[in-house]
Amino acid sequence: MEKLTNFFTNVMKKYLPDPFVFAIGLTLLTFVLALIVEDISFMDLTTAWGGGFWDLLAFTTQMAVILAMGYVLATAPITDKLLNKIASMVHTPKMAIIVATLVGGIGSYLNWGFGLVIGGIIAKKLALKVKGVHYPLIIAAAYSGFTFYGLGISASIPILISTPGHFLEGAMGLVTLSETIFSLPMIITTIVLLITLPLFNAMLHPKDPKNVVEIDPALYADQPKAKLNLLEDNTLANKLNNSRILAYAIGALGLIYIVIYFTKGNSLNLNILNFIILFLGIILLGTPARYVEHLADGVKTISGIILQFPFYAGIMAIMAASGLVDTIAKIFVDLSNEQTLPFWGLISSFFINFFAPSAGGHWTVQGPFMIEAAKELGASLSETSMSVMLGNAWNDLVQPFWILPALALSRLKLKDIMGFLVMIMFFVGVIYIIAMLAWSYLL
Repeated sequence: MEKLTNFFTNVMKKYLPDPFVFAIGLTLLTFVLALIVEDISFMDLTTAWGGGFWDLLAFTTQMAVILAMGYVLATAPITDKLLNKIASMVHTPKMAIIVATLVGGIGSYLNWGFGLVIGGIIAKKLALKVKGVHYPLIIAAAYSGFTFYGLGISASIPILISTPGHFLEGAMGLVTLSETIFSLPMIITTIVLLITLPLFNAMLHPKDPKNVVEIDPALYADQPKAKLNLLEDNTLANKLNNSRILAYAIGALGLIYIVIYFTKGNSLNLNILNFIILFLGIILLGTPARYVEHLADGVKTISGIILQFPFYAGIMAIMAASGLVDTIAKIFVDLSNEQTLPFWGLISSFFINFFAPSAGGHWTVQGPFMIEAAKELGASLSETSMSVMLGNAWNDLVQPFWILPALALSRLKLKDIMGFLVMIMFFVGVIYIIAMLAWSYLL
């Protein structure tokens, strides 16, 4: 296994560009494929690309907000103390890899933005504390927990199709969460992955100490925070900035609204998730000034997302306008029957996610075709929907776009960790494929 891991690591270091270069290359590749495969002119395709470039601006903001505010929750004092306590109980490299995977995975299951950040933070703490930990691997292991978001309570597609008024409601109705992420097949999949993925990641740790690259404490240690000007301590402005009363008052108001929202029967969506994260963070940080300080640090982790998301929106516009996504999906659907459609949905979703890495946007382009096929073949709508969701979460393991926060926190390059993530991708893929094939036998 170590030889295979080293092979992928060496390949990635030689040939894998930075994420932004990957996005540019993917744009050009999609453009060329659409011109060759589909009957569309260069002018029409260019117009579609430019016209769709900002189509996901609102969604980009939602993604940026959930990640930046997830960073605030992950770095709140109570969270930091918990992570320090966990780190203090770990003494061996392999156990450090296991713990980093579990923290990242459980965090992502609860909320993907929170999980992306908290995994990177615990990985950094463990790398600083535990002697002999291979730093690129522990960052990759922590990031690998991100795949649990596809099984968790912030999974975009299950949340969307359970929400009244979603764009495919006329075709498929409402599919409750008990039929998707809380169904028996998905609960079993979650448990199996939670047990096996940390152990698999630990097996990837280099056996030869000469191959271990440890963290450089001087480079990665947190910089000391600037102290407040003592002359301002007694000013009214400074008292308001550091007022716990203001923080708790607005936090309490936010929590009251959340209770009212759910008691009226409203469902979970990205906006209410962001609302919860925002006001919970304000309460945990305790003062407005402290929240702003942590949020400013969190914003540093989302610069790549803000830059690259429009490029992926443009790619999605190319695929939708040209019909390329239908062509790709149809190839897999034509191979399917009632039993195998979810399997091929998983596989096609994996490949489409390179071009559309947002689950919400991904579902917009692939969902209509898959649901139509499911109805024609008599396949399960809930299983078909989850096949697209899991294909998305599976591909995210090697999708450079979502790795950006982990790279920002760790100060590593994409090529440093991608070799490990390729190995993890193969392992997780086996579990997801078995889950799709076994679904009907578990109900």
